Amino acid sequence: MADRRPEKSCEQACECLKQQDYEVAVKHCTEALLALSQFPPAQLPEPCQAQIDRIKIETLLYRIASFLQLKKYGQADEDCRHVLGEGLAKGDGSFRAVLCCLHLKGKLQIVSNVLSKSLMGESLNGMVTKDLTRLKTLLAETEVIM
Repeated sequence: MADRRPEKSCEQACECLKQQDYEVAVKHCTEALLALSQFPPAQLPEPCQAQIDRIKIETLLYRIASFLQLKKYGQADEDCRHVLGEGLAKGDGSFRAVLCCLHLKGKLQIVSNVLSKSLMGESLNGMVTKDLTRLKTLLAETEVIM
């Protein structure tokens, strides 16, 4: 992948989450997702598409965590549905592989902590709670497996 900008934006978003600069993290995530949308899936070789999918999932997870910290629950839930829908729909194990990779790099804990905090401390509507709980369960399963 010649253009490394989406991956760079994703890494910057992760750093912003660590520094608790959630608005900037959302900005970096949105930039990465816009850049990734320029790559049509049908025209890419499988390894490139797998890399794009990994960056997209990672970016969405960071954006979910940032939205939750900013108390933008509707936007967090929308991204959560994208992650769960696209990630689990493939059924090829690539979604879980991305989660495992994030866990090994120590990046999954940030998202997992924010999800836990939001599910415990905030009064969320039923659908948001359902989606976030499902995502939190997947992250917890990944951490236990590893």
